[in-house]
Amino acid sequence: VQLQASGGGLVQAGGSLRLSCGASGRIFKYNVMGWYRQAPGKQRELVARISSGGSADYADSVKGRFTISRDNGQNMVYLQMNSLKPEDTAVYYCYFQIGSTVTWGQGTQVTVSS
Repeated sequence: VQLQASGGGLVQAGGSLRLSCGASGRIFKYNVMGWYRQAPGKQRELVARISSGGSADYADSVKGRFTISRDNGQNMVYLQMNSLKPEDTAVYYCYFQIGSTVTWGQGTQVTVSS
């Protein structure tokens, strides 16, 4: 499986961004896709994930502001980020998981200015 992410950038606090990530290769029907992020000097943390059945989980810090969605037909996952805060600044990584096997996409930088 290969992942290609896009959509990062620079935005002012309160603004919005939408991240996209597409998976290609051998895609099994039952999987989880999602996003982690890593800020400078901090550990990578889970932002949101969504199963192929549509069940989603969010980090407490983004609940109510971020929405994860996916298009199984296109093997795409999206992260709509609203009401962005400076503390959301990080490199965002999409991932694809089947069982214990995780594939990472390249990171995309999100910078939120105050």
